[in-house]
This record gives sequence, C-alpha cells and structure tokens, in this order.
Amino acid sequence: MSLIRAFIAIEIEDAETLRRIIEFKHGLESLGLDAKFVEDENIHITIRFLGEISSTTIAQIKEILNNVANNVKAFKLKVGGFGAFPDILRPRVLWVGIIEGYERLAEIRKFIDSEIRRRGLREVQEDQHEFSPHITIARLRSQRNVDKLRKYFEEFKTYDFGFTPVTQIKLKKSTLTPKGPIYTDIYSVPLHQ
Repeated sequence: MSLIRAFIAIEIEDAETLRRIIEFKHGLESLGLDAKFVEDENIHITIRFLGEISSTTIAQIKEILNNVANNVKAFKLKVGGFGAFPDILRPRVLWVGIIEGYERLAEIRKFIDSEIRRRGLREVQEDQHEFSPHITIARLRSQRNVDKLRKYFEEFKTYDFGFTPVTQIKLKKSTLTPKGPIYTDIYSVPLHQ
C-alpha cells in the first residue's frame, strides 16, 4: 500500500493580500540569506500536518473535513506581522502572521485533532508544536546575513498585509523533489456562506 505525504491547509484567497505576501518574500530573498524560500504557488496556512498516510486514512480525513464544513461558516482572516521561530535572535523559520481570525483556525484545528484521536488514526503524525497559525515564508540553513534580517524585522513586524476570506479547507498531497515540494489538492470542502 503506497503512502501519501499529506497536510490540511487554507490558502490565501484574496489576490491582493497574496500579492503583498509574495512581494514581501521577494524583498527577503534580496537580503542574501542562506535560506530555502517557499515557492509563490505554495504559500498557505497549515492547519495540520498529517505525515505519510494510507488511502484508508485519507478517506477518514475527508470525512473529518466534511464534518468541519458542516459546522464552520466561511470567515475572514487578517494577515499581518513578520516573525521567526524560535525567535528573531536565532531565526530558523521566517513567517507572516495572522492578526485576526486565528481563534477560528484554532477551533478548526482542535476539532480535527479530537476527531483524529476519536477515530484512532495512528498513521497520522503526532504534532511536535503547539498550534500557532502562520504562513511560512522561508527556512534558514545558516545565520548568514541575519543582521540584515533584523532590520527588516523592525520595519515589518507589524505590517498589515490585508484580509483574506476563508471559504474552503483543503487536503493536500506534498511530493518532495530536489527543487522543492509540489503540492497537489486531494480534496477540498467549501465552508457555508
């Protein structure tokens, strides 16, 4: 039985907000950081990384997402701020934040986690971190030029990228390649308007 590397995500549906995030990312790329930047077409908010799962588990995840769609209305997110994990002094992951609407994302995540536990889906990878909704922009390989990054951080730490509607949740497949991951939609559920 072949396994699929999968995750649950929300995309940035507002074209102008997405354009601002991409423009910001291109600005970061010009700093000469030793980093792997997320491809423009791969920008998203991960709700839950699932790991390598079978078609049986995928069928269960689809059911869970259908239940989410039956219980959650479409909503808006405000995207803003810039930061790093674990912090800006020792950055490893660069991200754009969610200023408004993260409670809704947290509710969705909590529901998905409780359903995964209730259904005993052991294939699903345990999550290593507390849920903190964000948009990953880059992963740093070393600390080269991070002094330039800190200046950028001061300028953009409260930057307002705009609003985006959340009208659907997607189950995505991640195919790892030497040039970076390729994400493919497996399943999408619309949220009630």
